Amino acid sequence: MIIIDDILLKDTTLRQLNKKIAQIFVNGKFCKDPKLAKAQDFFLSGLDKPGNTANRLGFSVTNANVEQIPGLNTLGISAVRIDYAPYGQNPPHTHPRATEILVVLEGTLYVGFVTSNQLNNTLIAKVLNKGDVFVFPIGMIHFQFNIGKTNAVAIAALSSQFPGVITIANTVFGANPPINPDFLAKAFQLDVNVVKELEAKF
Repeated sequence: MIIIDDILLKDTTLRQLNKKIAQIFVNGKFCKDPKLAKAQDFFLSGLDKPGNTANRLGFSVTNANVEQIPGLNTLGISAVRIDYAPYGQNPPHTHPRATEILVVLEGTLYVGFVTSNQLNNTLIAKVLNKGDVFVFPIGMIHFQFNIGKTNAVAIAALSSQFPGVITIANTVFGANPPINPDFLAKAFQLDVNVVKELEAKF
């Protein structure tokens, strides 16, 4: 007896099992019958085009994950293009399911991540120029900031077909329904009115 995603299988042949598996979700996506695969399942165009950085943070992410490339399902890899306006930033965030390796194509970025509490919350940071590479380990809170006066561009590869992203400020101050401001005031050692102002921005 095998239980797979609430499907109870008893004494099935391998062929019957394969038919059942073809109907199972992996990371929220259906497994496609390989016989039905086509080139379009493994293709994406457009990473050469700059993203729109006209927003409050001055950055844009163009995804190339399983949402855009169905053939990535179960392959454990994806990519993004990140565009930064002058002094734009990709704010502190984390990928719960992936390590990230970032390559700077244009511009100068200040990047870094913070180690866990057990490692004294140490900031590991570096200034990167064109052609430089930096790695953000899985789950670590990390950031990128364009310290140049011109636009910057980077490409990142991630070790998951659907790495997810948790932007710290959006998550904490933009929760729906909101987290109690008194709790956040104590957690962040802020005046409760400051917390309420922050929550209003998200």
